[in-house]
Amino acid sequence: MAKDYLTEAFVRLRQKLKAIPLRILPDADDAEDVLQDCFVRLWQRNYPLQSEAEANALLSRAVRNASLNERRRKRPIPLETDIAEDPQNREEKERAFVRMRQKIESELTKTQRYILEEKEYGGRPLENIAKELGMEAAAVRMQLSRARKTLRMALKHDK
Repeated sequence: MAKDYLTEAFVRLRQKLKAIPLRILPDADDAEDVLQDCFVRLWQRNYPLQSEAEANALLSRAVRNASLNERRRKRPIPLETDIAEDPQNREEKERAFVRMRQKIESELTKTQRYILEEKEYGGRPLENIAKELGMEAAAVRMQLSRARKTLRMALKHDK
């Protein structure tokens, strides 16, 4: 019965649902892929849906979250070579680095520092960090988010 609600809602709302990833993602093909992948994942999980309204809400939320995840995954990485290496710029970068390092040391917990360094500088996946720390991946993701927020707030107050 739950799959019926999900399938009916998906077929009926397909064009409206596709508008969600189209607003978030730059490529229409990516938007279509996200929409289809999202439906398949939900269908396979067999959520205990009681009504079509629940199916509508689940589909909308899942498509939005999957679209945001796809955008984050495809975020371009800036190249260091784009920055001019004049002496003044180099000194400014070094001062900013020292200030950031001080904030990391003074504002973050030991666990947050480790997660931040491993993810941002080591490029390690959160799942690997979580396994190493004996934590759930969601908990590691939350600690990373809190660390970034703490640093943003600390740097904002310095200005």
